[in-house]
Amino acid sequence: MYIKKASGPVFVTLPDGNVMSRADLPPPDTTRWVASRKVRVVQAVEYGLLSEQEACDAWGLSPEELCAWRKRAKSFGEKALKTTATQKYRQP
Repeated sequence: MYIKKASGPVFVTLPDGNVMSRADLPPPDTTRWVASRKVRVVQAVEYGLLSEQEACDAWGLSPEELCAWRKRAKSFGEKALKTTATQKYRQP
């Protein structure tokens, strides 16, 4: 049995001092996307743990969906990634 070595860094340090590794990311078969899971994926892409393409492939996301998550998280924080709050933070 072989273990596939992931390309890129094994862990990254976030601005708040916390360390994030690939083990902190949601499982690849995730179907229920809560705000905390979305923010983990966004942070992994933003801080170089994953590339955008790796994130899209791992969770079956479209590049547009991931881009929308990133924009909302950057502008308004984790609360904007809640499904029920989407319209509140959506730009006209």
